Amino acid sequence: MAGCDDACVVHPRVAASRARMLDEGTARDLAAIFQALGDPTRARIISCLLHDELCTCDLAELTGITESAVSQHLRILRALRLVKSRRAGKQVFHSLDDAHVALILHVGLNHVREGDAAHPAMERLLTQATELEVSR
Repeated sequence: MAGCDDACVVHPRVAASRARMLDEGTARDLAAIFQALGDPTRARIISCLLHDELCTCDLAELTGITESAVSQHLRILRALRLVKSRRAGKQVFHSLDDAHVALILHVGLNHVREGDAAHPAMERLLTQATELEVSR
């Protein structure tokens, strides 16, 4: 590699980082989640579901798109296990799949709104994330 004075491939930091690096499948799955959340409409749908279970028509009204378009976005979010759905008669209600999804959204929002890792809310969220990872 240009710019390296020593053989990086045997450097202890590189070896340690390589051992912790995501495998290809995990990296691909993680990238798919961020890609899905990278769409502003899907990000808005997720934010709507942060506090309430909502039906497809509620989400269409809130986002200003058709129910059909909402359904297409929800299909992608369900496939990634970000959203779950339940049928009640003719209506389908949607909610976040689990607390991890809410945590991802909260961390992202803190980053966008605050941009300060020293912010007390960020410290609390990072502590929660660490506790979640340890419990796995």
